Amino acid sequence: MEEKTNMTAERSLEIITEQIERTQRTITRNSSWSHIWWGTCVIVLALLIAYLWKNHGGPVWNFLWILIWPFGYAGEWFIRKGRQPVPRNFVAKTIGHVWGTFGIFIGTIGIILGLAGSGILPLTFTVNDDLPDAHLYINLTSIISLCFGIASTITGSILNNRIVQICGFLAGLGGFFCALQYPWAEQLYVMAVVAFIGLVIPGIVIRLQCRN
Repeated sequence: MEEKTNMTAERSLEIITEQIERTQRTITRNSSWSHIWWGTCVIVLALLIAYLWKNHGGPVWNFLWILIWPFGYAGEWFIRKGRQPVPRNFVAKTIGHVWGTFGIFIGTIGIILGLAGSGILPLTFTVNDDLPDAHLYINLTSIISLCFGIASTITGSILNNRIVQICGFLAGLGGFFCALQYPWAEQLYVMAVVAFIGLVIPGIVIRLQCRN
């Protein structure tokens, strides 16, 4: 009886492992077009805003970033129609939580810094007694790049996908340090490169792997 129980437990563990691996493969395969689509949206908007910023009115054109949500989710809706269904197990839920957290943090930071930049919400901090009201400068592009890299690298680890991990790591750290080297509008070019390395390249590689 004990031997039968052990065999049942071992078989249950094998089934769970197989389901996790199957979910990892399915999510990875399904994510190829999403990577490419969202990366393309970021690249197009970044280059468009950079052009308008430098030639037609300055940083006010950053409001166009709001377009990434309707365009992104519209494309995602079409992509999901052709996807293989994925069971809502802890793998899928964890990935959803990772990117949901990323969206909440970046959205909140963007709103706060937007209000600060408009003067509605002044942000100051104390450096020392001689400079009691020095203005806080925060490079939003660096923050977004780093948070994106963290989320992407964690996702690659969950999916056991090396290309997503490597590209996320390179895009996150590379974007963080590169954005610090460029002023204002030029940082949008960094954002476009981050999207290409962290989203488009993994999407293309995954797509090619799925064809083999």
